[in-house]
Amino acid sequence: MNERMPDGGNTNDKEEAIIFFKFVMRHTLSISDAKIVVIMQTLMQTVRTDLYNPVGAAMITLSQNLLLKTRMIQTMRTFLLLLLLVGAMPDQATAQKLSSKIDSLITTVVKDSNGPGAVFLVAKNGQPVYHKAFGKANLELGVPLSTRQVFQIGSMTKQFTAIGILLLEEQGKLSVNDAVSKYVPDYPAGNRITLHHLLTHTSGIKDFTKMKTLNEIAQKEMTPKMMVDFFKNEPVEFAPGEKFEYNNSSYVLLGYIIELVTGESYEAFIQKSIFQKAGMQQSRYATDRQVILNRADGYQKKESGYVNKTIISYSVPFSSGSLMSTTTDLLKWQNALNQQVLLKKEELQKAFTKYKLNDGTEITYGYGWHIKDVNGVPSREHGGSIFGFKSMGVYIPEEDIYVVGLSNCDCNSPTQLARDIAALLLQEGRKKEKQ
Repeated sequence: MNERMPDGGNTNDKEEAIIFFKFVMRHTLSISDAKIVVIMQTLMQTVRTDLYNPVGAAMITLSQNLLLKTRMIQTMRTFLLLLLLVGAMPDQATAQKLSSKIDSLITTVVKDSNGPGAVFLVAKNGQPVYHKAFGKANLELGVPLSTRQVFQIGSMTKQFTAIGILLLEEQGKLSVNDAVSKYVPDYPAGNRITLHHLLTHTSGIKDFTKMKTLNEIAQKEMTPKMMVDFFKNEPVEFAPGEKFEYNNSSYVLLGYIIELVTGESYEAFIQKSIFQKAGMQQSRYATDRQVILNRADGYQKKESGYVNKTIISYSVPFSSGSLMSTTTDLLKWQNALNQQVLLKKEELQKAFTKYKLNDGTEITYGYGWHIKDVNGVPSREHGGSIFGFKSMGVYIPEEDIYVVGLSNCDCNSPTQLARDIAALLLQEGRKKEKQ
């Protein structure tokens, strides 16, 4: 090793900074010699830049003379410039290679560039590392999808409903152990069904999406009470806590309870208590009547080709599936959860816990999230499907990896794609660790 730590010897200011920089890069941050050379070359092209001199209000050029002028200050300045360059210089070849691999995964599913498509966002440590749109937002006008597009997210709505319940619990306004009958006294078997049962899909109540009479109300404007009345008298399918069976009625009932406890609409509560606090400016309760900037149109694929999505009233899925969002906003959502903007850690952890049935069997569902794994690494996931749209979000806490995909066609499912992309990032991360 020829370089030494700067010690006030006879090197000039720039040389001293370079020696110090190389020492730190190689021995503290483990930067390779090859990369140091690239960084140094970039610096030499960068340092001859104009700086504003506030004293003389004059423009000066950073040069050898200026560096020699004030030894200590300029050493620090040069060193900081070099450090900034390290942070600002991603490995472009690696990034491009990763992007190409993700592209290949997505285009195996989203094959028709002239049909409806999808938007995918991949984030590491809370920052996007990949964000692309594929296909069309509107087939009739030929409008391409963009990363700003607003989609219906279907059952990903359940995450927001679950966090809404936990917000109210943290505020002391309810408990997940409360019986449903505390809020809806006339609910059959409501004294045996708790909010915990509703949150974990272990209540046994009838899922309204499986009822033969659903078509009779699908396009009607329904109040939350009307929706609850629609399914509440259906026979229970099993005793509370006996089985796990995914259930939309449970989350409609939870949304109704939010309204009863807060005295405001579910839409207003989610907007104020979650969207605004998380900075999710493009997210909202779904509507077909209002003009929504950057809305993606939804499609379904039939034998004859693409058709516009089936029209339903969003008052029917309500708090089980009626929210809209963007990939960018959903990253803000994930970051808000990670940073405990909405809930304290202890309360939030309830959403990410695997619970047990009455017989002790563990289920892979918390409150609004499936608790699974990607290649053996724990993950938190949820997808959604509503006429013309599909969604999927996968978060890997150990590596702070988030993958979200939103599609405007039932023909392009992001479910397995999001998991495959997350697996790819895990694989790439392990390769880096071995280098």
